[in-house]
Amino acid sequence: MIRTRFAPSPTGYLHIGGARTALYAWAYARKHGGQFILRVEDTDQERSSQASVQAILDSMTWLGLDWDEGPIFQMDRLSRYREVADMLIASRNAYWCYATPEELTVMRETQRKSGLKPRYDGRWRPDNAVGQVPPEGVAPVLRFKNPDAGDVSWNDLVKGIITVSNAELDDFVLLRGDGTPTYNFGVVVDDHDMNLTHVIRGDDHVNNTPRQINVYRALNFKLPDFGHVPMILGDDGERLSKRHGAVSVMQYRDDGFLPDAVLNYLARLGWSHGDDEIFTREQFVEWFDLDHVNRSPAKFDGTKLSWTNGEHIKLSDDTFLADLIRANYNKKTINWQNGPELSELIKLLKDRATSLNDLSDSALMYFRDIQISQEDRLQFLTVDKKPILIHFTESLRSVEWERQQIASCIKFSLKEFQLKMPQLAMPLRLLLTGQTQTPAIDAIIELLGRDRALARLDAGLSEL
Repeated sequence: MIRTRFAPSPTGYLHIGGARTALYAWAYARKHGGQFILRVEDTDQERSSQASVQAILDSMTWLGLDWDEGPIFQMDRLSRYREVADMLIASRNAYWCYATPEELTVMRETQRKSGLKPRYDGRWRPDNAVGQVPPEGVAPVLRFKNPDAGDVSWNDLVKGIITVSNAELDDFVLLRGDGTPTYNFGVVVDDHDMNLTHVIRGDDHVNNTPRQINVYRALNFKLPDFGHVPMILGDDGERLSKRHGAVSVMQYRDDGFLPDAVLNYLARLGWSHGDDEIFTREQFVEWFDLDHVNRSPAKFDGTKLSWTNGEHIKLSDDTFLADLIRANYNKKTINWQNGPELSELIKLLKDRATSLNDLSDSALMYFRDIQISQEDRLQFLTVDKKPILIHFTESLRSVEWERQQIASCIKFSLKEFQLKMPQLAMPLRLLLTGQTQTPAIDAIIELLGRDRALARLDAGLSEL
């Protein structure tokens, strides 16, 4: 069975890049009837926090990226890392290093001055440390004895064959002085113990993979398949940051984005299915494969994300959208009886919205007391408009309340006063909604209902 994972560090919120990685790993498992595991890599205790753990869980839940196992925390597995470390020591693939931070700093500076790549020089390798006495008061780290010769090669599921010379790798740390595992050791033990078959992660981890493969081989662990997906850059080609929109996933929820729209957009950041731009999560799972993941970085485009969100709003069920808006605004003083049927109003308004917040703001205007700016009054509600407004209002009182009949009343009044549509429609919009931009005015009048529409017109006319 295919098993994938997402393994964030709880040192902050879940951002767009992490969410895209989680999406690909989740979709690959779902596509193949496999399992998706959530692991929290919390060994950096100084920076990890429970608030960040909760932010990650909330973001995953909102996006609908459900997991089959977890969350599994690395700090609950310290004894297991030590157990595997002892296996490496016993097989002479690991050794204790007593070099102090100050000594390592001097070593790197000396290498840089000599034009060399800074790397651990193996001073505490068993062959090099014969006769050396471990200094007192130094908590040693455990280092992996990396092979001196040969290459590390793997067929990356996204990038193809990658080969790295062991001469480029040094003896990296497995266990820190406090006994916690480093990233390159912890993930090997975790991925093996959790029977992961595919490791799908960002390509910023490509340089870690050869180190991890060497640990797998030293332990005689079965290798998973690796796939490294491209980074997400800003539209200026720079590393994605807050100024590009790299905020918490939950910020997109607060800004009125639908989770399926965010997933749709993230899916297209580095993967494609022909020319399909808008699709459901079910379609994505059905279509997804790693063969069509791009090798080059993707560029984040906030405008395209908003467009995608608008398309998903258009496709969403009107009752579903109405329920979301009510849920967001029930904590405020909104009288939902003081306006038209919300789902029917949504049907009229949603084609213009690119966020739920836009849609909510447009809809709420129909449930609040009419507020007309002085500027709009002076421009559109002049005294010369009063006769046609009275004529139209009176014709409405007895007409059958149906859009076509209302439209006929509008045409009749315009013909009687020899005016054009905007000269009546704009004052009507203001008196009925307080807004200068609305869907078709006959549709709005029908939706408001006879009593509400006439009451608003009468109130507005009394002030002219």
